[in-house]
Amino acid sequence: MQPRRYSNSVDSIVLIRPPEQSTPKKRNVRNDGRVARILAMIVLMVAGACCATTVSAQVPPLLQPTNPETHIGKIIFTELITPDLNMAKQFYGGLFGWTFQTTKVGDSDYAQAFMNGYPVAGLIQKTLSNTENRQSAWLTFISTGDVDATKTIALKHGAKLLSEPRNVPNRGRQAVFADPQGAVFAILASTSGDPADSLAEPGEWIWSSLISSDPDNGAGFYQTLFNYEIFELPAPAGEEHLLFASKSYARASANSLPSNGLNHHSHWLNYARVVDATAMTAKVVALGGHILLEPRTDRHGGKVAIVSDPAGAPFGLLEWLGNDMKETPK
Repeated sequence: MQPRRYSNSVDSIVLIRPPEQSTPKKRNVRNDGRVARILAMIVLMVAGACCATTVSAQVPPLLQPTNPETHIGKIIFTELITPDLNMAKQFYGGLFGWTFQTTKVGDSDYAQAFMNGYPVAGLIQKTLSNTENRQSAWLTFISTGDVDATKTIALKHGAKLLSEPRNVPNRGRQAVFADPQGAVFAILASTSGDPADSLAEPGEWIWSSLISSDPDNGAGFYQTLFNYEIFELPAPAGEEHLLFASKSYARASANSLPSNGLNHHSHWLNYARVVDATAMTAKVVALGGHILLEPRTDRHGGKVAIVSDPAGAPFGLLEWLGNDMKETPK
């Protein structure tokens, strides 16, 4: 058993959901060989498309102009794999006001999404045959300084490699994995730097959660890769809610799979900041999307909802009532 790591620096963490009386801990990592049994249709969809951004790829840089900052463990990009790029552009453009720059990536159409002139996501078309039972999905990219070294650690601790490390012109070096519980994620060493630690504007991604069949073991896996501090937060009986933090900033959380049958496989879920979650869920439906979890008041005071686009890709809507993300003194 690995030793637990303790710290008294909780009050120096800039938090989306602040823990109270919490202490970061070293989680245990267990490789129980379940990856092959757990990878579900969302894995197949992402795996089938993750090579598309690497074949003669000429995608826009992650940041323009470049930023010298690197934030290991931060969620720095998301990419939608969709069977209908035009429908996705219409949906997300209508929902968030995103604009798009479309190009060819190999044989696929690729659109870089912008919010107020800044890149917020990539959208890539992957045509499915009538016999394929796969779901559109968002792929979460986590910052790393060395993709190949991170690959070695990930495989040693039970991950499955879905796309080999490779260089993507303008973007950097990236690879795609499934973690030991089956959640698909990507790592990226960006050549243009990482986005600065600042509060997301409405229409931008503000949070990411690992929805896992084993949050404790999942936290240990990602802590091994990115040296996170892990904090336990209050959760209903029988569930877990863990916070990942680095450089005095909250990065993501790990939560237990819901018991309502929405998704029985582990996955990453990304949340966009909105002003009014109730109004935005109605807009999702008007644009052809679906409500997976009705708006409800979250522990931080704002409302949160989970929805999907017309092709079935799930994502969250999150009201954030704070005005900044300033560090609090140690």
